[in-house]
Amino acid sequence: MLIREMLEEREKKILSPYASLSSKTKGRKRKEKECILRTAFQRDRDKIIHSKAFRRLKHKTQVFISPIEDHYRTRLTHTLEVSQIARTISRALGLNEDLTEAIALGHDLGHTPFGHCGEDVLNEILKHYHRHFKHNEQSIRVVEVLEKGGKGLNLCFETLDGIKHHPQKEAMPKTLEGIVTRISDRIAYLRHDIEDAVRANIIKKKDLPKKEMKILGENILDTIIFDIVKESQNRSEIKMSKEIKGAMDSLYDFLYERVYTNITAKREEVKIPTLIRLLFRHFLYNPKNLPFYSKKWKNEEILQRTIDFIAGMTDRYAINKFKEVFTPSEWRDSY
Repeated sequence: MLIREMLEEREKKILSPYASLSSKTKGRKRKEKECILRTAFQRDRDKIIHSKAFRRLKHKTQVFISPIEDHYRTRLTHTLEVSQIARTISRALGLNEDLTEAIALGHDLGHTPFGHCGEDVLNEILKHYHRHFKHNEQSIRVVEVLEKGGKGLNLCFETLDGIKHHPQKEAMPKTLEGIVTRISDRIAYLRHDIEDAVRANIIKKKDLPKKEMKILGENILDTIIFDIVKESQNRSEIKMSKEIKGAMDSLYDFLYERVYTNITAKREEVKIPTLIRLLFRHFLYNPKNLPFYSKKWKNEEILQRTIDFIAGMTDRYAINKFKEVFTPSEWRDSY
């Protein structure tokens, strides 16, 4: 028996009846020879970790624009924290930890530079072309089309579904692992955005709402995770108690008012629309400057390639590219 087959058999024996089994995956769009060592979901996880888009997350904004200080979260560290939380919950509930990890690691691959501000600007630009931009949909495009030279990563249906439906406004994922990741995303940024906001002196610990903090306690992660596990054990759904969910929602409202829309925290964001709009216009009307340019591209292809290029930029790459395109260089003699 192959090691992969042993792992698949182990899943059948130890996982919850509500878990997604690797051997029962709905499969990939293109058939692949199965791995001797790894299950289908383990391969998805590994494909994502080794992708270029995953590496770029280290220089993409989480909340604070292109932070110089080492200890602020970036999109990559956020992704790793989501993965840790989601894996902890999945393991405790007997769900498929490998699928959960693959979804968590891939959920933000399509995020723009400069966080949600960059996403909003790109979406506004595309309204003029009767299009829209959502980072979760771009994440799907990254893994299905853009990676591996246009071949995509060819991930399993369950992984794609979890990535596509991780935002709160989307329909619920079709697997419990996807739902766990969706909740873990929210838990992660509630906790780490508080920590980063305190470090940035945007808020002080004493400013946090007392009622909610009394419910959630000093260690927010433990409280919320324990509650989810307690409420969801041996169930076909992922639940939270009304008390904990209410405290989480109220704390999010506090962060939205005091951090996410804070003038000091967002003072640099006023520059982002101009930067992205000018870069977008430049590459749209000068497609020869886009990577892998081809004379065969039609207008729609040029538009899509421009979207992909802008969305894929890291914060610092976007800033440097803006300087390169729009800032005149000093004259130097050729000798």
